[in-house]
Amino acid sequence: MLFSAKPKGFFVELSDHGCLFASTSNTGSGGLLIEGLEESPVGDADLFAQALDKLQPKKAPSGYVHAICGLYPAKRLLRRATIDPKRAKEPAYFSEFMTQQFRIEPDKYSMAVLNSSDGEDFDPNKSSQKEVLFCGLPGDDIVSIQDGLLTNGIYPERVELGSVSLLGALVDYLAFKKSKVPTLVLEIGTDITHTFIVTAAGVEAARPIPQGLDAMIPVVQKELNLKDEESARKLFFSNTFDFTGLGPLLVKRLLKELQSSIGFYEVQTGQSVGQLFCSMLPSKLGWLDGTIANSLGVPGLTIDVAAWLQSRDITLAPAAAASGTNPRWFGLYSLMANYQADAAAAPAPNGVISEKKG
Repeated sequence: MLFSAKPKGFFVELSDHGCLFASTSNTGSGGLLIEGLEESPVGDADLFAQALDKLQPKKAPSGYVHAICGLYPAKRLLRRATIDPKRAKEPAYFSEFMTQQFRIEPDKYSMAVLNSSDGEDFDPNKSSQKEVLFCGLPGDDIVSIQDGLLTNGIYPERVELGSVSLLGALVDYLAFKKSKVPTLVLEIGTDITHTFIVTAAGVEAARPIPQGLDAMIPVVQKELNLKDEESARKLFFSNTFDFTGLGPLLVKRLLKELQSSIGFYEVQTGQSVGQLFCSMLPSKLGWLDGTIANSLGVPGLTIDVAAWLQSRDITLAPAAAASGTNPRWFGLYSLMANYQADAAAAPAPNGVISEKKG
């Protein structure tokens, strides 16, 4: 992943929970200066446009903001799997594998196969590695996502699966901190929670759980005796009620699935999951991180954002420093990191899934 040669840069992260934006400039020594940070809720075109205007009021002659985009599409597929490296050179092997293992139609997906340890593209001619990551999404979704970005004034110079970029940054962070603690990573979406276990050695487990925030709404309705689910939804996503006490009930079903995944990992590897990191969650749902960590009996991962940015030659300008060290920006920052600059560090997953040509 190489830095842009242009003096100005723009980065965007879009998820179920919100839109994060950053404007950057080159420092002149190969690094980046983060000049500004903005955010907007999902589905509000006016606030989205306002955030863009604050960071880059002067658009390109085309009228678009050229940006590197990290996305978390609903149908993204991220699975760790054991392959037969002896068969990997067979033209139909990966298609057959994905059909059997993931129940998808491979010809309808844009997929990348990465080494699970270093995030490099798996090369059957060079690697005998058995553990790989399958990363991708339906091809039609890429087109619709790019069209949506253009509609909102963003020209995607590069589109990445945010999950892959984030995992790469977390692996790099654990190596930077010389941490050997297996870390459970959760991306809690509307309908699905993507779960991963990572260490400084790479991604060691990946599993989707078909439960997300929507599964918590009926519990809110029942426990608070609300008239309908819509009322429960509005209260849940507002900042007007403290759900900390109700938290263990809300995550009960999810917790059961997580404990099953953790147990399987620990039996297989002999290692214990020792910390938790919940990405993407907006500040108003930040209590979920602590609730799940407490229920699992593990601490939350405390990310020293400023130190990691410095290790990657990325600096926060004073205007961005006030809020910029909050870990919820970590996924956005993962799009900026240049791992190739440090030959001693294992390169992290790149996650490029497509480029918009024009």
